[in-house]
Amino acid sequence: MTRAEDSRHGDYWQEESSNERVNPIFDPSTRFRALKHRNFQLFTIGQLISLIGTWMQTTAQQWLVYRLTGSVALLGVFGFANQVPMLLLAWMGGYVGDRYNRHRGVIVTQTCSMVLAFLLAGLTLTHVIREWHLIVIAFLVGIVNAFDVPIRQAFFVHMVGKEDLPNAIALNSSIFNGARVIGPAIAGFTIVLVGEGWCFFLNGVSFIAVLVALLMMRIERTETQRTGESPVRSFIQGFRFAMSDVPIRSALLLLSILSLFGLQYTVFLPIYASDILHGGPKVLGLLMSAAGVGAVLGALQFAARTQYNKGLARWIATTCTTCGIALLVFAGARSFWLCATVLFVVGFAATSQMAATNTIIQQRVPDEMRSRLMAVYATLFMGVQPIGALIAGGVAKHLGAPATLIIFGVILLIGCVMFITRVVMKAGAGGAVAVRAGATTD
Repeated sequence: MTRAEDSRHGDYWQEESSNERVNPIFDPSTRFRALKHRNFQLFTIGQLISLIGTWMQTTAQQWLVYRLTGSVALLGVFGFANQVPMLLLAWMGGYVGDRYNRHRGVIVTQTCSMVLAFLLAGLTLTHVIREWHLIVIAFLVGIVNAFDVPIRQAFFVHMVGKEDLPNAIALNSSIFNGARVIGPAIAGFTIVLVGEGWCFFLNGVSFIAVLVALLMMRIERTETQRTGESPVRSFIQGFRFAMSDVPIRSALLLLSILSLFGLQYTVFLPIYASDILHGGPKVLGLLMSAAGVGAVLGALQFAARTQYNKGLARWIATTCTTCGIALLVFAGARSFWLCATVLFVVGFAATSQMAATNTIIQQRVPDEMRSRLMAVYATLFMGVQPIGALIAGGVAKHLGAPATLIIFGVILLIGCVMFITRVVMKAGAGGAVAVRAGATTD
């Protein structure tokens, strides 16, 4: 690698100068600048309503699986079924997003999700639901998400342009996690009052909002690239691009470790709510909401940045290390307020790390490869979660949930130490550096 290439790859790892650091004051003109675009305004309103319903369904599904089976292993199987399509099919979603109209693609995926929500509601409200129904529908939802995520992430640039793209990414994360605050809390009370089926029905209704918003958008027509490449070869090309770009690769690999081990605490939340904290669906909803509040603030904090190409190495390392330490504390927590506080911290730190990684990718990728790179992002981030869910369920079956969280927290911290020694310390010592393992400057 030449010194010029070193500098280009290392820009993202340079520390911010004093006049480039984020102003901690809540500045709406900076923090919400992507909302000046009409299309993104529509998307924000529709997506917020839809995602509240999605989080209601997620909470109700987890509770229903545990209520029907009482099995921690089946919670892991449920998580695996819901997330494994992302690992297997995100490459196809990226291929479709780069070859066909992304606006229409998002409309199709959201419609499919609505149909599946109503199907789940019908089975539950008629009292014929079984655990295998939940697992099959979770798998089908996962297939839809494998197409939706890379297409929808690549669609942001059509709504806001490249200049406001990082801010739109962060605001979208805050929307997602804002719904994560409201949805589980509503679900907890809804389950107690009328049952899980109505959570699924309300989720189906919520998709109407995002579909109306998408249909009201005015999107400029763009020429899509049509090549003779196969979907597999197309994904491999995107993967090679990601692995050859040092900032993208190093950030993605650490995020993958966070996803594989650090975010598996969600598998155990029904166990903590029921068996450790001796609560019920209300406690489960409040725990998920606590993580959501932290995630919203983490996303808004990142949205306030005015510089997106400097100082991210230290920020990524700090947030990931925070997640690892918080997992160790959560493993030993036995009170609701301590659990909620720790989950707040995890939500803040994990979301900040996700937004930083997403921003690095979207800033550095050419538009004709944007969906494919977001497919790589989805595969290495969301795609590894089902593997983690299976590992979590299997280990917890023998060692228990708290011991499993301790092991996962330690593994995450080891990954952070490697990132710090290979990336952050080199950046601090030499400015722009090559963060590829074993790379040296000329």
